[in-house]
Amino acid sequence: MRFLFVHQNFPGQFRHVARALAEDPRHEVIGIGDAATVRPGRAMHSRLTVVAYPTPRGSGAQTHRYLRDFETHVRRGQALFRAATQLKATGFTPDVVVVHPGWGEALFLRELFPDARHIHYCEYFFRTDGGDFGFDPAYPATIDGRAALHLRNSTQLLGLTQCDAGISPTLWQRSRYPAEYQPRIRVLHEGVDTTQARPDPQAVLTVGGQVFRAGDEIVTFVARNLEPYRGFHSFMRALPALQALRPAAQILIVGGDEVSYGKRLPAGQSYRQQYSAELGDRIDRTRIHFLGKLPYADYLKVLQVSAAHVYLTYPFVLSWSLLEAMACGCLVVASATAPVQEMITDGDTGLLTDFFDTDRLARRVAGALADPQAHTSIRARARDFVVRHHDLRTHCLPAWIDFLTQPHSAPDGRP
Repeated sequence: MRFLFVHQNFPGQFRHVARALAEDPRHEVIGIGDAATVRPGRAMHSRLTVVAYPTPRGSGAQTHRYLRDFETHVRRGQALFRAATQLKATGFTPDVVVVHPGWGEALFLRELFPDARHIHYCEYFFRTDGGDFGFDPAYPATIDGRAALHLRNSTQLLGLTQCDAGISPTLWQRSRYPAEYQPRIRVLHEGVDTTQARPDPQAVLTVGGQVFRAGDEIVTFVARNLEPYRGFHSFMRALPALQALRPAAQILIVGGDEVSYGKRLPAGQSYRQQYSAELGDRIDRTRIHFLGKLPYADYLKVLQVSAAHVYLTYPFVLSWSLLEAMACGCLVVASATAPVQEMITDGDTGLLTDFFDTDRLARRVAGALADPQAHTSIRARARDFVVRHHDLRTHCLPAWIDFLTQPHSAPDGRP
């Protein structure tokens, strides 16, 4: 079979399945992404070809604010369409198109490949209640914001009318989509390689000449970028109380200073700077270590030396890092928000706390540090949960491949 994977940041969520299909000589696999973020060639696998489309320009200054994202998506969809047209001219016509529709790349693909089976990665559908919008009182929802949010889904809604099937990584993320489309969306996570993300009681991490070992009193926090969406402000505000309770604890914080989600700050400013300054002299900065973004192997070492790992998020897209932390046997102290609660049951596979209750967060983490042996079984059950439900090799990858290789069941490509 011939597969076309489309993602502006290819491979994105398709890394494992695209590589696995490329390993099978019966298949031909091509990935397409934005030239600004992908490297054309065959870096992922010798049988996986990656091509790029030119980065489209953004919306015009005169475009209505509500429509600016949509105009950018149309431009991106057009750039992708042109690149895919060139690909088709070489003789490549896919049997299956797998695309993340959130940025416009899926808008016109069905016109070019009408006989293919089109599968969309349904990551998140924005709504004015029950999710990230208006969740944080620090960033209150406005009437203007509510109106604009309705149009933010325009691109995905157009895609949903054209796709044959969808995939969402969690039940809650699927539940955000309109009810009439949910039966066509399969819940299937990308998976975690639990042979890599695993406990290591001998783990050692060296940072700036300082050595951290598994068994030390270490609190960890990880996010792609340190920002409110991932609870960075709540975590930082919990540190004075946590350090008062556990003054010997070392705090390792992994993440960049950019903004992935939510409100952007003026140029040159970061949330790390903002919340560090807010705490002033109420924290012992000698025991707080900002590690920035790390290579994957070093990141796993952070998780393996962790005595208590904090994961906080708005009700939003689930981070891979949560499942990787659980697979590493971390004692996770997490926010009681969706979709975290699909993975963590309080007292069973982790500990839950209110996203905004910083004193409660500090007490839960301090309790975990005070008696690590009492939480050994929680660590074990956390890893077991990931191995049984989200292991890459034994569960998720076989399910993805089975789903993508299903034959058409209707002449027009509809299921």
